Amino acid sequence: MKRWKPVTAALLLAALLTTACSSGNGGRNNASSPTGEDQPSPSANAGAEAPEKLEKKSIKVVYNGGGRKFPDGMDENNNPYLDYIRENTNLDITMQYPPADGYQDSLNVIMASGNLPDLIYTYDASWFENYVKQGALQPLNEWIDKYGPDLKKNIPEDAWKTVTIDGNIYAIPSMNSEPGNEIMYVRKDWLDRLGLEPPKTLEEYREVIRAFAQDDPDGNGQNDTFGYIMAENVARIAPIVGAYGIQRGMWTERGGQLVNASTLPEMKEALAFLAGLHAGKLLDPEWMLNKEANFSEKIASGKAGLFSAFWYDTRGAILTSQNNDPEAEWIPLDFPVGPEGKQGTLGNGYIAGYNVVPVKSRNPDAVVRMLNFMNGEGYRTLLLGFENEVWTTQDGKIVTDFEKHNEHIYRQTLGESIRPYGAEEERDRRDSLGLEFNLNDNIDRIGAVAIRDAYLGVPTPAMGKYKADLQKMENEYFTKIVVGQLPIDAFDEFVSEWKRRGGDEITAEVNAWYAENQ
Repeated sequence: MKRWKPVTAALLLAALLTTACSSGNGGRNNASSPTGEDQPSPSANAGAEAPEKLEKKSIKVVYNGGGRKFPDGMDENNNPYLDYIRENTNLDITMQYPPADGYQDSLNVIMASGNLPDLIYTYDASWFENYVKQGALQPLNEWIDKYGPDLKKNIPEDAWKTVTIDGNIYAIPSMNSEPGNEIMYVRKDWLDRLGLEPPKTLEEYREVIRAFAQDDPDGNGQNDTFGYIMAENVARIAPIVGAYGIQRGMWTERGGQLVNASTLPEMKEALAFLAGLHAGKLLDPEWMLNKEANFSEKIASGKAGLFSAFWYDTRGAILTSQNNDPEAEWIPLDFPVGPEGKQGTLGNGYIAGYNVVPVKSRNPDAVVRMLNFMNGEGYRTLLLGFENEVWTTQDGKIVTDFEKHNEHIYRQTLGESIRPYGAEEERDRRDSLGLEFNLNDNIDRIGAVAIRDAYLGVPTPAMGKYKADLQKMENEYFTKIVVGQLPIDAFDEFVSEWKRRGGDEITAEVNAWYAENQ
């Protein structure tokens, strides 16, 4: 197994070179396209040169367009956002968007062909690792040092660790823009009708759940409400599990070693809490069948007044609930505090995707130049759209023209491919969707308690062999334990089976990585 080493301090902490300048006019004209033929050799002052003084090159890029539509007369190679990148990087860029359905399979075909592009975007960590091991991707350290000051500034150290093998950086990651997804929301009008305060501890949550199930919170005289609603495969429970200080499937440190939280005694306690709710008929009795559509429908129709919402559900099921019932008042809750004073929710991994350069590309410098602009100076336009066309500023706040936003939605393929971490533009975007939805407040609440995975490496070989089966087994055991088909002590049997069926092998590989990266 290869040694996965962290990025050197010199790479991450060296003084940043002055970033390339742009004309500053948001220009949208095509650049010309002479091709640089020779492998580039960086000069000492290259990072300080304006785009027009850098060598003009042609590069070919493979991105996942996600099936997004272009306005009439435009396509992936003929649109003003790509022109914007071309002009500000002095590059002629040709885009290729394979079909979104089967995108990863298309990447394998491309890698096996004799006509390789200069840049490929993949969201699959296993794909990335596989081609690094084959020697099919080239290191980018030299070019990031020379042409990537904004990349170094906007991508955190833990993310660089994930794409560094034997000291070499083999991908430029695109970051997740949100720290996590789940936050508790409650019907305040139901609390008020029953004389209850917003719950804070797990036991207070249990009492609210009981009251919502048994005390007619909607006042219609019928037994037609649930105390709490979950989804299939024991989903939408992150804040409850977080009250025990862990999250499902995540690796956490115990005694100097990483262990999988799904196998810890704390998980058994969380399942016992949920099983008690089910046994008391306080849960939606059909929760194990709830897919996303009917889960949201039950919220919107007034069947449930407490659930683990996604941060954007204030624009979804919660908004529909309020439209259906003008008296419905939803508020966010503090994350439940568990028996040992802990609270938390599921934290997202840092990386959403990988920008890689095939080993035969002769233009890695040009790729880094492009990505540095897209991640830095150009990101605001790629995320929000062109100012005074898609959005304007009114009273210090961004106001989006949603018709234009939808017309220009194809730009998001470019923006999401190289997101910076924690960008202020993301906050502006959320606010532009409507301050009444409290999207940034939701994100801030999640970020304050998000529990992140301690394992930052790519999937290990044993994960590739066993993880899918282990996840299926976990879903089956946990579902049966919560609904009472298995006793809570069946959790101990699950742990033994998990270890025997590949979990121990995965754990050994994870800890080999951990020993090298502490």
